[in-house]
Amino acid sequence: MTHEQLQKRNFLFLVLGGFFLTNALIGETMGMKAFSLEHLIGVSPAQIPFLGGIKLDFNFMVGVLVWPFVFITTDIINEYFGTKGVKQISFLAVILMFYALLMVSIFTQLPPAPFWTELYQKEHQVNINQSYSLVFSQTTNIIIGSFTAFLVSQLLDSYVFHWIRKNTGTKKIWLRATGSTLVSQIIDSFVVLFVSYYFLGNPAWTLNQVISVALLNYTYKFLVAILLTPLLYFAHSVIDNYLGLNEAKEMVEHSVEEN
Repeated sequence: MTHEQLQKRNFLFLVLGGFFLTNALIGETMGMKAFSLEHLIGVSPAQIPFLGGIKLDFNFMVGVLVWPFVFITTDIINEYFGTKGVKQISFLAVILMFYALLMVSIFTQLPPAPFWTELYQKEHQVNINQSYSLVFSQTTNIIIGSFTAFLVSQLLDSYVFHWIRKNTGTKKIWLRATGSTLVSQIIDSFVVLFVSYYFLGNPAWTLNQVISVALLNYTYKFLVAILLTPLLYFAHSVIDNYLGLNEAKEMVEHSVEEN
Protein backbone atom coordinates (compact mmCIF):
# COMPACT_ATOMS: atom_id res chain seq x y z
CA MET A 1 0.00 0.00 0.00
CA THR A 2 1.42 3.39 -0.99
CA HIS A 3 1.53 6.42 1.29
CA GLU A 4 -1.15 8.11 -0.84
CA GLN A 5 -3.47 5.09 -0.56
CA LEU A 6 -3.01 5.02 3.21
CA GLN A 7 -3.80 8.72 3.43
CA LYS A 8 -6.98 8.23 1.39
CA ARG A 9 -8.11 5.34 3.59
CA ASN A 10 -7.47 7.33 6.76
CA PHE A 11 -9.22 10.42 5.40
CA LEU A 12 -12.22 8.33 4.31
CA PHE A 13 -12.52 6.81 7.79
CA LEU A 14 -12.15 10.27 9.34
CA VAL A 15 -14.98 11.70 7.19
CA LEU A 16 -17.31 8.74 7.72
CA GLY A 17 -16.53 8.61 11.43
CA GLY A 18 -17.05 12.36 11.84
CA PHE A 19 -20.43 12.21 10.06
CA PHE A 20 -21.42 9.17 12.14
CA LEU A 21 -20.46 10.75 15.47
CA THR A 22 -22.05 14.11 14.64
CA ASN A 23 -25.41 12.57 13.80
CA ALA A 24 -25.26 10.18 16.76
CA LEU A 25 -24.58 13.01 19.22
CA ILE A 26 -27.28 15.21 17.64
CA GLY A 27 -29.71 12.34 18.00
CA GLU A 28 -28.75 11.86 21.64
CA THR A 29 -28.69 15.51 22.78
CA MET A 30 -31.61 16.83 20.71
CA GLY A 31 -33.68 13.67 20.31
CA MET A 32 -35.83 13.91 23.44
CA LYS A 33 -38.62 15.94 21.80
CA ALA A 34 -41.69 14.05 20.60
CA PHE A 35 -43.50 15.58 17.65
CA SER A 36 -46.81 14.87 15.95
CA LEU A 37 -46.77 14.24 12.22
CA GLU A 38 -50.54 14.79 12.11
CA HIS A 39 -50.23 18.25 13.63
CA LEU A 40 -47.31 19.06 11.35
CA ILE A 41 -49.36 18.43 8.21
CA GLY A 42 -52.65 19.64 9.71
CA VAL A 43 -54.74 16.46 9.98
CA SER A 44 -56.55 14.74 12.84
CA PRO A 45 -54.75 12.06 14.93
CA ALA A 46 -54.91 8.67 13.20
CA GLN A 47 -55.97 6.65 16.28
CA ILE A 48 -55.15 3.35 14.56
CA PRO A 49 -56.33 0.36 16.67
CA PHE A 50 -53.53 -1.94 17.83
CA LEU A 51 -53.01 -4.85 20.23
CA GLY A 52 -54.32 -4.48 23.75
CA GLY A 53 -56.51 -1.52 22.91
CA ILE A 54 -53.53 0.70 22.04
CA LYS A 55 -54.32 3.55 19.65
CA LEU A 56 -51.45 4.49 17.34
CA ASP A 57 -50.96 8.12 16.35
CA PHE A 58 -48.08 9.28 14.20
CA ASN A 59 -45.91 10.55 17.07
CA PHE A 60 -42.15 10.37 16.66
CA MET A 61 -39.03 11.35 18.57
CA VAL A 62 -37.12 14.01 16.63
CA GLY A 63 -34.00 11.88 16.93
CA VAL A 64 -35.38 9.49 14.31
CA LEU A 65 -34.80 12.20 11.69
CA VAL A 66 -31.01 11.76 11.91
CA TRP A 67 -30.63 8.09 12.92
CA PRO A 68 -31.16 6.73 9.38
CA PHE A 69 -28.01 8.61 8.39
CA VAL A 70 -26.18 6.91 11.26
CA PHE A 71 -27.27 3.51 9.94
CA ILE A 72 -26.27 4.32 6.36
CA THR A 73 -22.86 5.48 7.56
CA THR A 74 -22.55 2.28 9.61
CA ASP A 75 -23.23 0.20 6.49
CA ILE A 76 -20.63 2.13 4.49
CA ILE A 77 -18.02 1.76 7.24
CA ASN A 78 -18.93 -1.94 7.38
CA GLU A 79 -18.42 -2.28 3.65
CA TYR A 80 -14.94 -0.79 3.52
CA PHE A 81 -13.55 -1.21 7.05
CA GLY A 82 -15.42 -4.26 8.32
CA THR A 83 -16.71 -5.08 11.79
CA LYS A 84 -13.49 -3.77 13.31
CA GLY A 85 -14.17 -0.29 11.94
CA VAL A 86 -17.77 -0.34 13.18
CA LYS A 87 -16.64 -1.46 16.65
CA GLN A 88 -14.06 1.34 16.83
CA ILE A 89 -16.49 4.10 15.89
CA SER A 90 -19.31 2.64 18.01
CA PHE A 91 -17.20 2.39 21.18
CA LEU A 92 -15.89 5.91 20.55
CA ALA A 93 -19.51 7.11 20.27
CA VAL A 94 -20.36 5.49 23.62
CA ILE A 95 -17.33 7.15 25.25
CA LEU A 96 -18.45 10.51 23.89
CA MET A 97 -21.97 9.85 25.21
CA PHE A 98 -20.50 9.24 28.66
CA TYR A 99 -18.59 12.49 28.30
CA ALA A 100 -21.77 14.31 27.23
CA LEU A 101 -23.61 12.81 30.22
CA LEU A 102 -20.89 14.06 32.57
CA MET A 103 -20.97 17.57 31.07
CA VAL A 104 -24.78 17.71 31.21
CA SER A 105 -24.69 16.66 34.87
CA ILE A 106 -22.17 19.39 35.71
CA PHE A 107 -23.76 22.16 33.64
CA THR A 108 -27.27 21.63 35.01
CA GLN A 109 -25.98 21.87 38.59
CA LEU A 110 -24.08 25.14 38.15
CA PRO A 111 -25.81 28.14 39.81
CA PRO A 112 -27.29 30.49 37.18
CA ALA A 113 -26.19 34.10 36.85
CA PRO A 114 -28.98 36.34 38.22
CA PHE A 115 -29.05 38.60 35.14
CA TRP A 116 -29.58 35.53 32.90
CA THR A 117 -32.64 34.26 34.78
CA GLU A 118 -34.03 37.78 35.28
CA LEU A 119 -33.73 38.60 31.58
CA TYR A 120 -35.72 35.56 30.47
CA GLN A 121 -38.21 36.00 33.29
CA LYS A 122 -38.83 39.58 32.17
CA GLU A 123 -38.96 38.93 28.42
CA HIS A 124 -40.62 35.50 28.28
CA GLN A 125 -42.05 34.91 31.78
CA VAL A 126 -40.18 31.63 32.15
CA ASN A 127 -37.66 30.29 34.63
CA ILE A 128 -34.90 29.67 32.08
CA ASN A 129 -32.68 27.76 34.50
CA GLN A 130 -35.50 25.40 35.44
CA SER A 131 -36.36 24.91 31.76
CA TYR A 132 -32.71 24.33 30.91
CA SER A 133 -32.33 21.70 33.63
CA LEU A 134 -35.63 20.03 32.74
CA VAL A 135 -34.77 19.71 29.04
CA PHE A 136 -31.26 18.44 29.56
CA SER A 137 -32.25 16.03 32.33
CA GLN A 138 -34.25 14.30 29.61
CA THR A 139 -31.01 14.12 27.62
CA THR A 140 -29.47 12.28 30.59
CA ASN A 141 -32.25 9.69 30.49
CA ILE A 142 -31.82 9.25 26.74
CA ILE A 143 -28.06 8.82 27.02
CA ILE A 144 -28.40 6.21 29.78
CA GLY A 145 -31.05 4.34 27.80
CA SER A 146 -28.96 4.58 24.65
CA PHE A 147 -25.74 3.05 26.01
CA THR A 148 -26.98 -0.52 25.79
CA ALA A 149 -29.45 -0.09 22.95
CA PHE A 150 -27.04 1.82 20.72
CA LEU A 151 -24.01 -0.40 21.22
CA VAL A 152 -25.89 -3.70 20.94
CA SER A 153 -27.83 -2.57 17.87
CA GLN A 154 -24.67 -1.28 16.17
CA LEU A 155 -22.75 -4.51 16.73
CA LEU A 156 -25.77 -6.60 15.74
CA ASP A 157 -26.15 -4.50 12.58
CA SER A 158 -22.51 -5.15 11.72
CA TYR A 159 -22.70 -8.93 12.19
CA VAL A 160 -26.01 -9.29 10.31
CA PHE A 161 -24.59 -7.11 7.52
CA HIS A 162 -21.58 -9.39 7.09
CA TRP A 163 -23.62 -12.58 7.48
CA ILE A 164 -25.83 -11.49 4.57
CA ARG A 165 -22.81 -10.47 2.52
CA LYS A 166 -21.08 -13.81 3.08
CA ASN A 167 -24.19 -15.58 1.82
CA THR A 168 -24.95 -13.27 -1.12
CA GLY A 169 -21.54 -12.00 -2.22
CA THR A 170 -20.44 -8.40 -2.69
CA LYS A 171 -23.48 -7.50 -4.78
CA LYS A 172 -26.99 -6.73 -3.41
CA ILE A 173 -25.92 -3.82 -1.25
CA TRP A 174 -29.59 -3.00 -0.68
CA LEU A 175 -30.28 -6.42 0.83
CA ARG A 176 -27.54 -6.38 3.46
CA ALA A 177 -28.15 -2.71 4.29
CA THR A 178 -31.92 -3.01 4.79
CA GLY A 179 -31.69 -6.51 6.27
CA SER A 180 -29.23 -5.48 8.96
CA THR A 181 -31.28 -2.36 9.74
CA LEU A 182 -34.48 -4.40 10.00
CA VAL A 183 -32.94 -6.62 12.70
CA SER A 184 -30.82 -4.13 14.65
CA GLN A 185 -33.41 -1.39 14.90
CA ILE A 186 -35.87 -3.59 16.75
CA ILE A 187 -33.48 -3.34 19.70
CA ASP A 188 -32.59 0.31 19.25
CA SER A 189 -36.15 1.56 18.76
CA PHE A 190 -37.75 -0.30 21.66
CA VAL A 191 -35.04 -0.65 24.30
CA VAL A 192 -34.02 3.02 24.33
CA LEU A 193 -37.61 4.20 24.83
CA PHE A 194 -38.39 1.64 27.52
CA VAL A 195 -35.28 2.56 29.51
CA SER A 196 -35.32 6.32 28.89
CA TYR A 197 -39.01 7.08 29.24
CA TYR A 198 -40.77 4.13 30.91
CA PHE A 199 -38.24 3.17 33.61
CA LEU A 200 -36.28 6.44 34.00
CA GLY A 201 -38.74 8.98 32.63
CA ASN A 202 -39.65 11.96 34.81
CA PRO A 203 -42.55 12.04 34.28
CA ALA A 204 -42.68 8.43 33.07
CA TRP A 205 -44.52 7.52 29.88
CA THR A 206 -47.31 4.97 29.92
CA LEU A 207 -46.67 1.55 28.40
CA ASN A 208 -49.08 2.40 25.58
CA GLN A 209 -47.18 5.58 24.76
CA VAL A 210 -43.83 3.75 24.71
CA ILE A 211 -45.07 0.93 22.47
CA SER A 212 -46.88 3.34 20.15
CA VAL A 213 -43.90 5.66 19.64
CA ALA A 214 -41.36 2.79 19.48
CA LEU A 215 -43.37 0.95 16.84
CA LEU A 216 -43.77 4.05 14.70
CA ASN A 217 -40.10 5.02 15.16
CA TYR A 218 -39.05 1.54 14.05
CA THR A 219 -41.36 1.63 11.04
CA TYR A 220 -40.08 5.06 10.08
CA LYS A 221 -36.41 4.08 10.37
CA PHE A 222 -36.92 0.97 8.27
CA LEU A 223 -38.91 2.76 5.55
CA VAL A 224 -36.39 5.60 5.39
CA ALA A 225 -33.53 3.08 5.18
CA ILE A 226 -35.23 1.63 2.09
CA LEU A 227 -35.92 5.05 0.58
CA LEU A 228 -32.31 6.11 1.14
CA THR A 229 -30.92 3.04 -0.66
CA PRO A 230 -30.12 5.13 -3.79
CA LEU A 231 -28.05 7.41 -1.52
CA LEU A 232 -26.14 4.35 -0.33
CA TYR A 233 -25.32 3.37 -3.90
CA PHE A 234 -24.34 6.97 -4.69
CA ALA A 235 -22.01 7.06 -1.68
CA HIS A 236 -20.39 3.79 -2.83
CA SER A 237 -19.86 5.28 -6.28
CA VAL A 238 -18.24 8.43 -4.86
CA ILE A 239 -15.97 6.41 -2.55
CA ASP A 240 -14.98 3.98 -5.31
CA ASN A 241 -14.03 6.91 -7.54
CA TYR A 242 -12.11 8.56 -4.71
CA LEU A 243 -10.16 5.46 -3.74
CA GLY A 244 -9.91 3.95 -7.21
CA LEU A 245 -11.78 0.79 -8.18
CA ASN A 246 -8.90 -1.57 -7.42
CA GLU A 247 -8.22 -0.03 -4.01
CA ALA A 248 -11.93 0.00 -3.12
CA LYS A 249 -12.31 -3.64 -4.18
CA GLU A 250 -9.30 -4.62 -2.09
CA MET A 251 -10.73 -2.89 0.98
CA VAL A 252 -14.11 -4.58 0.55
CA GLU A 253 -12.51 -8.02 0.10
CA HIS A 254 -10.28 -7.44 3.12
CA SER A 255 -13.25 -6.46 5.29
CA VAL A 256 -15.01 -9.71 4.26
CA GLU A 257 -11.96 -11.81 5.11
CA GLU A 258 -11.71 -10.22 8.56
CA ASN A 259 -15.24 -11.37 9.34
